[in-house]
Amino acid sequence: MGWGWGYFPKPKPRRPADGIKAQSKKFGQTWWASRWLIALERLVDPGRLSRGRSYARSGQVLNIDITSGKVTAQVQGSRPQPYKVKITIKPLSDAQWISAADAMAAQAIFAAKLLAGEMPNEIEEAFAVAKVSLFPLKSDDLITSCSCPDYSNPCKHIAAVYYLLGEQFDGDPFLLFRLRGKSKSEIMDLLRACRSASAGEAAPAKRSRAKRVEVVEEPVISLDAEIDRFWVMAADLADWRTTIERPPLDAALIKRLGKPGFWHGKEDFIAMMTVAYRGVTEAALNAAFKGGDE
Repeated sequence: MGWGWGYFPKPKPRRPADGIKAQSKKFGQTWWASRWLIALERLVDPGRLSRGRSYARSGQVLNIDITSGKVTAQVQGSRPQPYKVKITIKPLSDAQWISAADAMAAQAIFAAKLLAGEMPNEIEEAFAVAKVSLFPLKSDDLITSCSCPDYSNPCKHIAAVYYLLGEQFDGDPFLLFRLRGKSKSEIMDLLRACRSASAGEAAPAKRSRAKRVEVVEEPVISLDAEIDRFWVMAADLADWRTTIERPPLDAALIKRLGKPGFWHGKEDFIAMMTVAYRGVTEAALNAAFKGGDE
């Protein structure tokens, strides 16, 4: 065989039939998932991380469970029994979360984007106000373990989970918050409470202005009486202006409502509709800037 004495071929990993396979060649499609991977590559030797990519792409990770401050997973290696992986991140305290929520509530676009399932670009600034970070900053922010015999940290099994976590964050940015200690509903409750408190502080000024407003009730004219003038303009529209521009969020309503009950396809419904809405936006902008002939 030409191996020589003392040579043993490296065992190949067993290929599970129902593992979690990476859905794209590039890990981290969204900025927040990319930021997660960039943070890891800064804290961990990139060579060690790269060994987990093939495991993530071939479906060696059997499951991933994300709870407050902890990720557990099983990864199939060359042995019959899957290896157990654990990744822990220290959750933020309640006081830190309240401080971060106050900063987020000060920007209405934060709540709008989070409700639509997107992570605001300036989210890290809100956490910086609370003097914490949403993403790991120091090597001791992440504590990992694996039941495999490899003493490297991270081993390829841990690295595979790292990469697949990035893909899961792509689809649901609230998993990042859960890892730091708060669920989506808890985050939204915090934002509503902070915004309500801010509105309550501004309420007296609003009431004082309301006293000076005179309400004039106009008579309601039935549609039947005006049917002949339905298409007639009531006033000159020469000064009327409109702005044509991209929406701040693609498919915001679809993302807010979520996947409909009738959808049973394998494709990601939200992702498909986002692409469709983005295409409609581009077509509308092209038509508008060409003079509206299309």
